[in-house]
Amino acid sequence: MSSPLAIAAVSAVLQSFLQNALIDYDLSTLLADVTVSAVPPDRIDLATTVPRINLFFFQATENQGWRNYGVRSRSANGDRVFNPPLALDLSYLLTAYGSDDFYAETLLGYAMFVLHEMPVFTRDAIREALGVPSSDPLFQALTNANLADQIEQIKIAPQTMSIDEMSKIWTSLQSQYRPTAVYKVSVVLIESTKSVKPTLPVRVPNILVLPFEHPSIEDVQSQASDTDPIVADQPILAGYNLVIDGQQLRGGTTHVLVDDTEIVPDDAKITDTRVIVPLPSDLQPGLHSVQVVQPVDFGTGLTSDPHRGVESNVAAFVLAPQITTAAPITAARNSTLTLAIDSPVGRAQRVALLAGSNTISIDARDPNGPDTTTTLDFPIPSDFPTGQQLLRVQIDGAESPLGTDTAGKYVSPTVKIT
Repeated sequence: MSSPLAIAAVSAVLQSFLQNALIDYDLSTLLADVTVSAVPPDRIDLATTVPRINLFFFQATENQGWRNYGVRSRSANGDRVFNPPLALDLSYLLTAYGSDDFYAETLLGYAMFVLHEMPVFTRDAIREALGVPSSDPLFQALTNANLADQIEQIKIAPQTMSIDEMSKIWTSLQSQYRPTAVYKVSVVLIESTKSVKPTLPVRVPNILVLPFEHPSIEDVQSQASDTDPIVADQPILAGYNLVIDGQQLRGGTTHVLVDDTEIVPDDAKITDTRVIVPLPSDLQPGLHSVQVVQPVDFGTGLTSDPHRGVESNVAAFVLAPQITTAAPITAARNSTLTLAIDSPVGRAQRVALLAGSNTISIDARDPNGPDTTTTLDFPIPSDFPTGQQLLRVQIDGAESPLGTDTAGKYVSPTVKIT
């Protein structure tokens, strides 16, 4: 495969082909000195220019035949397993310039004939064109573009462009139109040289045929314990069971992914429409993801290489923190209110105390402290309102629940500020 210098290398090879061909055809006897350049048309001085053929690269497009090659460049773990090439088609304007009658027509005719005779860049021709001694460090670098060594050979073919399209190009170039032909060079394959983690070869092919089923998650609820009922809109708290409702959830083997933690549910708690699993004990308050996966057992006995098989959509749920400090909770102004939380709070999580209609935010945790904590310290300012107030904590947007009385009024927990 080629390096990112391949685009410039293609232009250099085309320029070399045209320059050498014009020498071979001895055009200097007809038109005096002829120059082959590769610059934008607006940089050419029409008043003083000598007979010239100009090759202008104006567009790079993705090659449709190579666009899906090696599209899975990384494994499920994020490891790079393949370097997919950047496959490009390059478009050029071939323009002839001449100050006398028929100069431009002669030059354009010879140039188009040269490219017609060389529709494929042979590898030896590319090496010869880029192997010319030069003091230009950029041209010297083009020899390392590996253009001659890429898998697919370079081809060049004329392209049809309407008068309207051609007019728009020359208008955007802000240059006067001259006789022009359009060519496309295909395909340039640019590949990274980063190291990859190869997969092991298949020792024994094994095919397993299963009916097509696709699990889907429709709702996520919570259950306080195995013996408690499942209540709609109940907050999800630490120590609760996660109730996953959906379709086709039960497979030959059914696992649940909570973030990156894989949980194997009790078989008695798996049905086609519901899976119940306990929440991991180290789960921090905030937003989390859940997914049902149905691993495929090929019967090889290789437990070190499991196949995840069919996977459901990813659903989100919020683990709410819960204040476990025993009542009554009191705090004085200019003091610190310490609250116990039932879930581990991470050092980088955003934490706030909500007391009535007032908020106290805590800055980032101590960088020298533990990674997680179950106690939070809130400084009570001197001007904080006093009295009995409803108490909540908010961690990464997840709020601790409030208890209600028989009339549905929020009553607990509360804090008394003195």
